[in-house]
Amino acid sequence: METPKLSRRERERLRQRQEVLDVALRLFSDKGFHNVSMHEIAKEAEFAIGTLYKFFRNKEDLYKALILQLSDRFQGALTEVIEGNAQEIEKLRAYVRVKGELFRNNIAAIRLYFAETRGANFNAMAGLDREIRERHRNLLLSLASVFERGMNQQRFRRVAAPFHLAIALDSMATAFLFHWLEDPQGHPYPEEPDIILNILFKGLTSP
Repeated sequence: METPKLSRRERERLRQRQEVLDVALRLFSDKGFHNVSMHEIAKEAEFAIGTLYKFFRNKEDLYKALILQLSDRFQGALTEVIEGNAQEIEKLRAYVRVKGELFRNNIAAIRLYFAETRGANFNAMAGLDREIRERHRNLLLSLASVFERGMNQQRFRRVAAPFHLAIALDSMATAFLFHWLEDPQGHPYPEEPDIILNILFKGLTSP
């Protein structure tokens, strides 16, 4: 089914809304959610304050829209890798590589998300954290299906439940990225996915 073409006015509205989100991302990332006002966002975006309230009810509503947009972008890219046509091992390699690229190409977004959401309990997170967690769980289930297919085709040994392996791989990649975020020179994210994957592929103990 063909997507209806947007009018010029609708395209302009979407462009303005995205400009507001881009400015808010930069300010929230630099200063933190609580230290940025809607007036400051409007000034930086060069819009009247009333324009912001046409798009968002308040700062919390803007923040939620921003985080959900980032979540859609990240999880969409990772889901595309998981659902591709490559063999299971190549899908896992692509998952590790693409996750690293997403982090490195979206530093402001990553800093904002983890600075404000890990353990956060402020009003902007009401209901949002649960939604983000559900999206992440769905991503892990998709990743688990890669391990399951690999086991069924005898490419992988059934050393653990597929979902547990999905958690392990995703958590390892995230841990490497956290250390890179804190010290890019001292702890660079591996360019070669197998540096991470071999922890699963080869294990620690000698045969």
